[in-house]
Amino acid sequence: MLHTYLGETIRYEIKYKNRTSIGITLDGYGNIEILAPKKTSDDYVHQVLEQNWNQIQTRIKEMQTRMAGPQEKVYENKERFLYLGNSYPIDIIQDITVVQEQVKFEVDKLCIYIKEYDKKQIKKLLKRYYYQRSKSLVEERVSFYQSNFKTKPRSIRITDSKTNWGTCDSNFQLTFNWRLAMAPLEVIDYVVVHEMCHMVHLNHDRSFWRLVGKLMPDYKEKEKWLTLSNWKMTV
Repeated sequence: MLHTYLGETIRYEIKYKNRTSIGITLDGYGNIEILAPKKTSDDYVHQVLEQNWNQIQTRIKEMQTRMAGPQEKVYENKERFLYLGNSYPIDIIQDITVVQEQVKFEVDKLCIYIKEYDKKQIKKLLKRYYYQRSKSLVEERVSFYQSNFKTKPRSIRITDSKTNWGTCDSNFQLTFNWRLAMAPLEVIDYVVVHEMCHMVHLNHDRSFWRLVGKLMPDYKEKEKWLTLSNWKMTV
């Protein structure tokens, strides 16, 4: 559901429970969930949202800031970058005879082969590497979990997002954040499972979370990793 206030729009899911007050949560995945007493009117839900609008927007902006990363990279030898959940130093190998400028993971470091030292080019090469690895990893994990689903994704894309790790639209097109290559494989699995479950349940209702929990009982630990670590996931 969507609600617009003061020129800003948020998307939220609502669950009606046997309770006496409304609760609002924003998880590490960026989902706003409202727990409300049964028969609560939409007008009252919107009123509560507006009363808490500043806090909600503050939390959203904090998440966007963590996703963007608080520290500016300098792209020098030994600077550390995340890959599959671990921090590795970069090794800049400058050689005018290099045929193809690229990044390769070699044992315990990210080797960057480049003709001439150029920070913008190093950043470009690293980002391209993460895009490529994310696409390969995500496609592999989607294939791994496909036997649990009758529906197959129509397409799998890797994009640049500041707020979402993944999305699934009504046409079953899956989109994933290129920064996922920085996360541990089990966290990548969670995001993949999360989006594939949306091929069955498009919203975040109880049935959706029941299916996620069936395939990944400890999914909350994966969400926690994303919440605590996403500010580091930058290039």
